[in-house]
Amino acid sequence: MVGWNWLQIRRDLHQIPELGFQEWKTQAYLLEKIDQLPSDRIEINRWKTGIFVKVKGTSPKKTIAYRTDIDGLPIEEETGLSYRSLHPGQMHACGHDIHMTIALAALYDIVYEPVTDDVVFIFQPAEEGPGGAKPMLSSSIFQKWRPDLIFALHIAPEYPVGTVAVKEGLLFANTSELFIDLIGKGGHAAYPHLSNDMVIALSQLVTQLHTIVSRNIDPLDHAVVSIGKINAGSVQNSIAERARLEGTIRTLSPESMERIKERIESIVKGIEYGFRCQAKIDYGAQYYQVYNHETLTKEFIDFTEKLDDVNVQVCKEAMTGEDFGYFLKEIPGFMFWLGVDSQYGLHHGKLNPDERSIETGIEVVTNYIRKKSSE
Repeated sequence: MVGWNWLQIRRDLHQIPELGFQEWKTQAYLLEKIDQLPSDRIEINRWKTGIFVKVKGTSPKKTIAYRTDIDGLPIEEETGLSYRSLHPGQMHACGHDIHMTIALAALYDIVYEPVTDDVVFIFQPAEEGPGGAKPMLSSSIFQKWRPDLIFALHIAPEYPVGTVAVKEGLLFANTSELFIDLIGKGGHAAYPHLSNDMVIALSQLVTQLHTIVSRNIDPLDHAVVSIGKINAGSVQNSIAERARLEGTIRTLSPESMERIKERIESIVKGIEYGFRCQAKIDYGAQYYQVYNHETLTKEFIDFTEKLDDVNVQVCKEAMTGEDFGYFLKEIPGFMFWLGVDSQYGLHHGKLNPDERSIETGIEVVTNYIRKKSSE
């Protein structure tokens, strides 16, 4: 494909990672490219820091949507690449620079070689948090251009280049952040009986939270409650008045997610009573499971197996989260993994996807759009 240098575009995007709903440079870069396309073939709508682009079909009977995420992560890059992030403490450590490049390439291809049906490209902000899919789904623009099917991809460091991994049904878990603040009474460490020590309360809380999965969830089900960060106190000889924990909840069913939250709330009430403190619970960003439409996914697998130089694997479900699940809750579609063969995994400061994966992604996405539009 001629016209744009996909490798350079990916590297340009890699240098300007931005956090959710702050992707102004990214939006400007994407629009600068999109504005080069023939205006009589496309319609463009901005939504916050995101973008909708509709490519008009030659004789449309349905609308096909392809979604990419555009935000980065609050992670310091450690790759040492010449095109490493120019934004300190921020990095495309989840491959969204690769995702955007493939989306731009597919858009370019469909504009210059039209298909029968309308195709909507969704450049979605804030996938990493606080969550852009759900409000974007509810926007008037999406409702006006509401697709009949939607699909997306995510890079997979553990698979070699040329590999597509996918499965019917559940692919990614239901996820929720977890923040709990405890507020007691501080004081001098020499007089603990005059205080309500939140270090002790927090320690008890962490221990109890880790019993939820083993004692409240069916052993044949799958769930995770992990506490990743705790904070309490300010000096060694003072009783901590406040304590905070941060963690994540992940389940393979919406019902288990609700059951875990109910149990968390019961345990926290017990901590409040037992340690004479106040507690606040915040579930932060909450993502619905990615559940691939069985028929469409099976058709995608059959289609992809016929492509040259593409190896298709049926994968297992993962405890990772993706707010693309909100789109799939309302629109038939699927997400698939794209192998990028990186020594380091997602959300790691040394993630370094093999850029040859871009060509595989372009081939799969553009050919699938053409295939569905010809039906």
